[in-house]
Amino acid sequence: MDAHAQGGCSLEMQAEGTGQTVGEGPGTWTCPQASPPTLPEEEHGERLVELHTSFRELVTFFCTNSTIHGTIRLVCSSQNRLKTASWGLLLAGALGVLYWQFALLFEQYWRYPVIMTVSVHSERKLFPSVTLCDMNPHRPHLARHHLRVLDDFARENIYSLYRFNFSDSRDTLGAEVPGPEPAFQLDRRIHLQRLRPLDGQNRVGFKLCNSTGGDCVQRAYSSGVVAAREWYRFHYINILALLPAAYEDSHGSHFVFSCRYDDRDCHARHFQTSHHPTYGSCYTFNGVWAAQRPGVTHSECQLGLGAGGVSRPTWPHPWPPPGISLVLRAEQQDHLPLLSTKAGIKVMIHPQDHTPFLEHQGFSIRPGTETTIDIREDEVHRLGSPYGQCMDSTGSMDVQLLYNTSYTRQACLASCFQHLMVETCSCGYFFYPLPVGAEYCSYMRHPAWGHCFHRLYQKLKTHQLPCTTRCPRPCRESSYKLSAGTSRWPSSTSADWVLAVLGDPSRWNPWPPSASIKSWPLSLPSPSRACTEGPTRRSGAQPLSLPPCPRISLAKVNIFYQELNYRTVDETPVYSVPQLLSAMGSLWSLWFGSSVLSVVEVLELLLDAMALALLLCCRWLRGSQGQPRAATRVPPPSQRPASGPVASGTTSNALGPSCLHLPRCCRDFSRSLG
Repeated sequence: MDAHAQGGCSLEMQAEGTGQTVGEGPGTWTCPQASPPTLPEEEHGERLVELHTSFRELVTFFCTNSTIHGTIRLVCSSQNRLKTASWGLLLAGALGVLYWQFALLFEQYWRYPVIMTVSVHSERKLFPSVTLCDMNPHRPHLARHHLRVLDDFARENIYSLYRFNFSDSRDTLGAEVPGPEPAFQLDRRIHLQRLRPLDGQNRVGFKLCNSTGGDCVQRAYSSGVVAAREWYRFHYINILALLPAAYEDSHGSHFVFSCRYDDRDCHARHFQTSHHPTYGSCYTFNGVWAAQRPGVTHSECQLGLGAGGVSRPTWPHPWPPPGISLVLRAEQQDHLPLLSTKAGIKVMIHPQDHTPFLEHQGFSIRPGTETTIDIREDEVHRLGSPYGQCMDSTGSMDVQLLYNTSYTRQACLASCFQHLMVETCSCGYFFYPLPVGAEYCSYMRHPAWGHCFHRLYQKLKTHQLPCTTRCPRPCRESSYKLSAGTSRWPSSTSADWVLAVLGDPSRWNPWPPSASIKSWPLSLPSPSRACTEGPTRRSGAQPLSLPPCPRISLAKVNIFYQELNYRTVDETPVYSVPQLLSAMGSLWSLWFGSSVLSVVEVLELLLDAMALALLLCCRWLRGSQGQPRAATRVPPPSQRPASGPVASGTTSNALGPSCLHLPRCCRDFSRSLG
């Protein structure tokens, strides 16, 4: 394709055709005049990347074609400066308020707030574990002599303070357990006394000093009963700490007379036995039965029509309600009642595979009553980071658990405190499991451990230890809401035959010896014998001291699901990512009436502005650097050769006056030749 077809100039050796010759002779430039110069096809259409020549043109194009409300008013009212200024201020103010609300929105989002969502489900659930303790403190046979010495020392302290003599009742000597008693010497410097704390009020307590005796902790109480119990308990655990680690007494009098779950007998394999230092022998029911009939509870009944059209409650199903029913023995021992001043049964309901902490949870059941406990289960599902701190089942723990059960916060706190106790005091607290290689605290081996323990425990209560942050709550946790009702059991009309049946070994319904816990016979008096629940006074007579009624040694417990529907409480983010984008879009539409594509238009405007600024900067730099070179290369007009023939083999560097309006391609080509 020749140069004429393209509408440009051509370098010809001779002037030919219809055209005006620039210069004379061969090697001259010719510009065709038959038709006006035409731009190439790409000059008319839009290029792949096309930039505006100025910022004014860029802003005008954006305001004219943008979908953002109000921007076109800046162009339409360009002849009226007042309107232009007003609309400019309105747009700037709307933009400022928009980003101020964006800042508030993101500030709230980065706080990661949550809301609680409650939902109800109806599925099969495992029956929870039930732990029951007879509240008879543990008195092991290997330490019975030391415990008698402690009882005598307690009598001396109580008499010196209150002038009260305990009855001389001692433990009945049973079969001696082989094995020597651990060496122990009672520390008589730790005794009950009247203390005067800083507030000036007289209190009762005892002192625990460090190894030098210069720093002492006063354990002062306003109640003498509490002071005597805590003082006795401190000496008591010092004696138990000396027992062998693997030693455990057999459970004396078993207090489970009968047990039935869902109209089936319980067996010994469903119970786990353990000893608690202050709550005595404990039984944990770990039945693996699941609730088979959702929605049927002991409290659900329907009104049916009986004889004569009288409405009466009827069970909706022929089977009995699901739950566990136990008859228990709540008998008090005859040793010194300083370690425990309560009579009854300690009960705690907790999830499967969780350690029961009876000191912090649980409730007591009064002897001589039938207690019905309704259970309602709630599940809590917590969000992890960044919405909060919780421990997932797959997460790593900062504290090594000392309990061979599932993670709970209470188990983690106890384990954390025990680790710090071993590190700080060189021994472990008797109520918690021991780490590997550690030993329990006793003032026979660690004379100042009591002072160290109470200093450390005060830091735990005031959150000065890292245990609170190292033991978050579990991400999934089950809790039980309980409601209880009591009634007298057995009643006055049925007491005779109930006590006769329970007191007659031939009328028991014992569990099989190979798979059950044997029930021991009650030492019950004759049902016809007069008994009373306590001393009574007849008119004009002295108080009677009749033997206590055997009814107070029994208790019946019924534990049922109040409803098999359970609730879940889920933490839900207030602002998730879709909700955050939705809130931002609502604010953007409120102030500018646009959409996401309008945001893309703004981004395009910013990119075009940056590209135009970069191009203008590069052009300015090239112009400032190329101006001196152009002055040395281009000769002045006086030195330019006149129009005339050009020598053969040479070209003319000068452009004729008629070529000043040539297309850009010709000018660029001519400059390249020069």
